[in-house]
Amino acid sequence: MRQLLLLRHAKSSWNDPGLDDFDRALAERGLMAARLMGRELAARDWLPELVLVSPALRSRDTWRLVATELPAHPQVVFAKALYDASAADILSQLHQTDPASNSLLVVAHNPGLEDLARQLVGPGSEAKARKKLEEKFPTSALARFIFESDWSSLSSARLTHCLRPKDLG
Repeated sequence: MRQLLLLRHAKSSWNDPGLDDFDRALAERGLMAARLMGRELAARDWLPELVLVSPALRSRDTWRLVATELPAHPQVVFAKALYDASAADILSQLHQTDPASNSLLVVAHNPGLEDLARQLVGPGSEAKARKKLEEKFPTSALARFIFESDWSSLSSARLTHCLRPKDLG
């Protein structure tokens, strides 16, 4: 069984309107939410073996804070193709995942990440998780999928959870 975790980057700051989008840092709320999601991943034992991260500052910072809460240090790849990526772009990255990896975390951006999550929802998905995903996929939201196929043929999977920081307290 393979596990795919899709994590939208944490809330970014808009304090400097002249700053390039790529270079926006996390807001205070984002700092707390990223750590919270890292603790949740660790508590649930949803530990990635491989992590693909958009190179935008807010995504890198989200991953850095999540990683501080995890018991192990997975392989991390900063994938330029994940910045401003469509669902198809992200799926293309997933299709290239090393077949030896069984658990993958992607830290990226909307609308591509949310579009992909909705596109992947397949038979047997949890109704509650699907409803949350359809409502909203805010910053720091996490969608967890499981599936049996190879990464190269991934087109749908079973959505087991959709977690948002506000749901976790």
